[in-house]
Amino acid sequence: MIAVTNLSRRFGSKLALDRLSLEVQPGCVFGLVGENGAGKSTLIKHILGLLRAETGTVRVFGLDPVADPVRVLSRIGYLSEQPDLPGWMRVDEFMRYTQAFYPKWDTAYAEQLREQFGLDPSARIRTLSKGQRAKAGLLAAQAHRPDLLLLDEPSSGLDPIVRRDILEAVIRTVADEGRSVFFSSHLLEEIERVSDYVGMIHEGKLVLCGPLEQIKARHHGRSLNDIFISQSQH
Repeated sequence: MIAVTNLSRRFGSKLALDRLSLEVQPGCVFGLVGENGAGKSTLIKHILGLLRAETGTVRVFGLDPVADPVRVLSRIGYLSEQPDLPGWMRVDEFMRYTQAFYPKWDTAYAEQLREQFGLDPSARIRTLSKGQRAKAGLLAAQAHRPDLLLLDEPSSGLDPIVRRDILEAVIRTVADEGRSVFFSSHLLEEIERVSDYVGMIHEGKLVLCGPLEQIKARHHGRSLNDIFISQSQH
């Protein structure tokens, strides 16, 4: 699904990504963990084709997302930490508006998600809580059943119940249908709860990457937090 090879990116004097390489296979949940400013969002912007690789390569579905954005983005669902939703629209209007951009939009599935998330179709988006807006954004990202779901800090600032809805009910459903999920978080417990594969990023470098079960077995009784601190020191 995703193949990143020796990707580097600099903003002025700051090296945001440092020769980073990773792969995401079909049908898995890949969790990327790192502190704020580690490079998580910069990597996701390269995957979306919003940034061009300065060195190295990025391929999504085998395609360059910068050179072929239509074919790449049509197969991706994306939710940012603070989704930019039209506050003046009602929830049902927002669903119809978003549907127009996706020929594969599944109306029945969209309605199922709306009910699952407890969203009032007549409510104005500006009146929704932060958690409800996150759910509305996730509905829009998922209802066309994308091959790849990209979530950038999806539960930041949300209460534990909303986190559970997003990370368990939704992410596992996507993976069980053979689609892939790539999500970033600075919360280690989220990564460990739902991920098949884990990558740890520190100061733009991928300091640890592999199947979660192998990482846990290799480090025995050490917590993921201990591993992250240890790897970051190197």
